[in-house]
Amino acid sequence: MTAPSRPDRLLVLAPTRRAASETFIRANLEGLPFATTAFFGDERPLRSPWRLVYGTAILLSKLLTRLRCPWLATWPASWVTWALIHRCRPDAVLVEFGFEAVRVMEACAWTGVPLVVHFRGSDASARNRLGMLEERYRRLMRIASAVIVKSRPMADTLLDLGASADWLLISPSGANTALFEGSRPAAADPVLLAVGRFVEKKGPLHTIRSFAQLCHQSTASTPRLQLWMVGEGPLLAEAQALVQSLALTQQVRLLGVRSQVEVAALMREVRAFVQHSLVAADGDSEGSPVAVMEAQLSGLPVVATRHAGIPDVVLDGESGFLVDEGDETAMAAAMARVVNDRELAARLGDCGRRRVLAGFTVDHHLRQVSELLRKVIEASRR
Repeated sequence: MTAPSRPDRLLVLAPTRRAASETFIRANLEGLPFATTAFFGDERPLRSPWRLVYGTAILLSKLLTRLRCPWLATWPASWVTWALIHRCRPDAVLVEFGFEAVRVMEACAWTGVPLVVHFRGSDASARNRLGMLEERYRRLMRIASAVIVKSRPMADTLLDLGASADWLLISPSGANTALFEGSRPAAADPVLLAVGRFVEKKGPLHTIRSFAQLCHQSTASTPRLQLWMVGEGPLLAEAQALVQSLALTQQVRLLGVRSQVEVAALMREVRAFVQHSLVAADGDSEGSPVAVMEAQLSGLPVVATRHAGIPDVVLDGESGFLVDEGDETAMAAAMARVVNDRELAARLGDCGRRRVLAGFTVDHHLRQVSELLRKVIEASRR
């Protein structure tokens, strides 16, 4: 009898698994069809020596990066990762985020184990990362066997840094079909929902100001016209102050952090999803926002901006409305269309759901990433 072949082994390295906004890391760990071992840079449990050592090495690498010594910052975590590779004997290493990959990349160069890097957004756009890490990223592109990105603009950035077009996958993270369904925008009150961290690239202040214009123009009953915002972050206090100054405290609800299950439930109560994504002052950009895909999968129309990977997901005039970055008046007008026309909202939402089911679910993403990893592993064996 032929002995059954062992499953391919995957070592996953990521900054954290605890952040509420980083559900995609947990989805990869749960859904990729490999024998997976994962280590996280923010975990240093005393009862797990290897995790303690890895987390400490990442902490030291972060300190050296802040001291503007990116070359030295590579070595502590690379040495520990080299030891982990010898201990776990993976067939490939998958690293979440480019800035994490430059900390561990030399271990793959030393061992010959193929490295796949998953870029997400700020790691391939923000100037404070690209500027300081440009030389390190060029080295990373020479070491990496393959690269995964969220959008065409991210792909173009990494191609300029030396990534191989033949081994570059554009794959949005995708929405979870088990959670996001059942929205009925035609039956919902005129409530708009925004989900995302309160950071500049998510445009929460632009969204609030657009909603204020809508309130001033709308014929809808004022108490029923509302904006619900899920998330927290450095702009939350400024958002709270803006709501106060615009006299919107009865219409804007700041709901804090909510779980995916809670967000899915909120999407079943509202008329539309809104997000004013834009390029931040430091160059930080979105990849392809998961919340936009989740909203469309739920059956909601989306009002958003022509930014990063959003136009790949939202078809302007078919599954939602797209406006230019920074154009709050246009966003208010688009909000008004879905608030004032229930049937239009329903048609847009239905189109969005069909579009995400056709190509932007978690299953699509996991299948694409799995196929890439298998190709990388097979190529390394050859």
